[in-house]
Amino acid sequence: MKVRSKKNLCFGEVLWDRLPSGAKPGGAPMNVALHLNAIGKDAVIASRVGADQPGEELKTFLKQSGLSCELIQLDDELPTSEVLVHLDEKNNASYEICEPVAWDNIERTSLLEKTANQAGLLIFGSLASRNETTRNTLMSLLQPDILKLIDVNLRKPYDRKELVEPLLRKADIIKLNDDELKVFANWFDQHHLKEEELLTWLAQRYGTQLICVTKGADGATLWAEGDCYQHPGYRVETVDTVGAGDAFLAGLVSALLDGENYPTALAFACATGAFVASKSGATPAYNLDEVRSLMTS
Repeated sequence: MKVRSKKNLCFGEVLWDRLPSGAKPGGAPMNVALHLNAIGKDAVIASRVGADQPGEELKTFLKQSGLSCELIQLDDELPTSEVLVHLDEKNNASYEICEPVAWDNIERTSLLEKTANQAGLLIFGSLASRNETTRNTLMSLLQPDILKLIDVNLRKPYDRKELVEPLLRKADIIKLNDDELKVFANWFDQHHLKEEELLTWLAQRYGTQLICVTKGADGATLWAEGDCYQHPGYRVETVDTVGAGDAFLAGLVSALLDGENYPTALAFACATGAFVASKSGATPAYNLDEVRSLMTS
């Protein structure tokens, strides 16, 4: 599968993660855009913030990080999103999400439509489907001639099949974690299928070219055009898992943009995710050499 080497558009939530250690910028689409930029791939984020101090601080952070704010809309009524992040004894993250917030109200604009039509890849999360305004805007952008990737992000109560499945039907690439794959199996009563069989079944149902399943410290599986690839992951000392899946996705996209074969792309994605899991926060500063050092250690 060839990903066009153009600007990549990430669509969806931008927010503040309120961690036990303090506040850090977050939101899966923003994290993916930041990680793509960090490893040398052009990306832009489309979202919406409130006309408030947290919104201004998010925009300042994006500019300082090298991301354009031209597609960051301003909402005069709804606040900038904030998420409470709780870490368990193994430093795995759980999230407390509030609504409605500014990114629930992303509007279709001519600039957003133009950017989507010219994008090499449109990356979006399933959480964007929770509100009608943002959901309708997103659906209007998912045109057949645009390469589309859905980052499944099931958060109760927005994990209903009727919300997520319309987006899955539009996607060329699906990325999800192993727990979310179990939810999919429950949706369709396909528990009897082994992982590869289930991925093949899902690919046929949605007409998908690639499906990637992340498994935390245990690596990932990539189903690609009828073949299945496995990687056991890289062993690191985990600090927190916030943003690790987003880094994995950026690594996968980056490798595909570089024309790498599927096993190499999967290995690079696992290394990127593992490196970020070894640092604090969703978007720690790093470079390609640091990621590649994991692959050779």
